[in-house]
Amino acid sequence: MANKDITNLEDIQLMVNTFYSNVRKDELIGSIFNEKIGDRWTEHLEKMYRFWQTILLEEHTYSGSPFPPHKQLPVEKKHFARWMEIFTETVDNLFEGPLAEEAKLRGRSMAEIFNHKIEYFRHEAKHPLL
Repeated sequence: MANKDITNLEDIQLMVNTFYSNVRKDELIGSIFNEKIGDRWTEHLEKMYRFWQTILLEEHTYSGSPFPPHKQLPVEKKHFARWMEIFTETVDNLFEGPLAEEAKLRGRSMAEIFNHKIEYFRHEAKHPLL
């Protein structure tokens, strides 16, 4: 039997909880997340529910800028590739349909943008304009 598509907040919560549960155990990226988030996982997960609810269900519960908290993370392309691998696997295992595909597309776009921005900021910090 095929999986259903992402249709409501409960689906978003399942996706986010499963994804971050897998991330926290991952050898490459788990420690980065655990060190940065520390004991604020509940708060982080709530924020992620609102973020994906806004993007996928068009229920505007998230406000803010997702990039700034990530700017100083010690990550590079391989970390974003692993993040995307876990995210895609999570979505594919749980859901099937247009919104599941949209989630993967948005995840990939964000990973690429964050990676480029972090590299840009690192480069600029070493070579200031003035």
